[in-house]
Amino acid sequence: MASMVIRLRRKTFQTFVAVSHLPWNTSCFHSSPAAAQQPALPQSRFFPALEAAMLPAGAFRGRVAFITGGGTGLGRAMTATLSQLGAQCVIASRKLEVLQQTADEISAQTGNKVHAVQLDVRDPQAVTRCAEQMESLTGLPDVVINNAAGNFVCPSENLSANAWKSICDIVLNGTAFVTLELGKRLVRSQKGAAFLAVTTIYAESGSGFVVPSAAAKAGVEALYKSLAGEWGRYGLRFNIIQPGPIRTKGAFSRLDPTGQFEAGMLSRIPTGRLGRASEMANLASYVCSDYASWMSGAVIRLDGGEYVMMAGEFNELRKVTADEWKLMEKMIKSTKGS
Repeated sequence: MASMVIRLRRKTFQTFVAVSHLPWNTSCFHSSPAAAQQPALPQSRFFPALEAAMLPAGAFRGRVAFITGGGTGLGRAMTATLSQLGAQCVIASRKLEVLQQTADEISAQTGNKVHAVQLDVRDPQAVTRCAEQMESLTGLPDVVINNAAGNFVCPSENLSANAWKSICDIVLNGTAFVTLELGKRLVRSQKGAAFLAVTTIYAESGSGFVVPSAAAKAGVEALYKSLAGEWGRYGLRFNIIQPGPIRTKGAFSRLDPTGQFEAGMLSRIPTGRLGRASEMANLASYVCSDYASWMSGAVIRLDGGEYVMMAGEFNELRKVTADEWKLMEKMIKSTKGS
């Protein structure tokens, strides 16, 4: 990883920030066909991933869903599932060509129209234009998923002010601009909607080497919990999903070409495997559906138990062998007094 320490020159920084819309919102938690993929651990057989949509067909018929970062990764997976369930989807990000290709492919698969709208979430004026364009295409949304993100790994002593600002502008400010713009329009129109933010498990714990992302994601969670309390009276609800490491096509081959980092992740996930985009899509569709209409202000962790494994003071004792436990037990029993 030493060779990946980022020198925050403009070209290098843009390369890493361009790797956005990521499952764990950290570019090193992806794999691609070129990357060395670690086999799942034996216990994973008890935790199979079901790929099919769990909600009944037509669960989102007549609904409009707006998804930022909908062209790739988790955004694409959520769009595909919502479209399959009957929603008319609008996907938005900076790369219109990628968006349009995704929109065409999903529309062909599901038979439901997916619209592609170019958007830089960092620009509030662009957000306003996007909202106006969406209203003319589909009307106001019933579902809003803030999934767009940008991130990079970097020692905090090497962070520049521009690096900090770039991540916070995408993650925190971008989510706020989209949420507030659409939220105000929904309030004025007296139309209810479900908002969902995709954050990360380290928004709760913090994490070194991704400090701007951790701080910005924590701010997103505070934003959504605050609005859940304030705007529920207008028919708006707000929830958060914290995904753990999920395998999608992405930047793993560039940041973990040997697969060693992925192997380390697997060792600390109790279920013994990485997540699937389909699992995130199923959870997101449920949270945004009428089946979860009483859910608001919730933070849901979807990580195979990784967070609690890392948080437990004595969880590393899982590495102790049976023979070592017998020896330790004898030593403990032989100890007298306190």
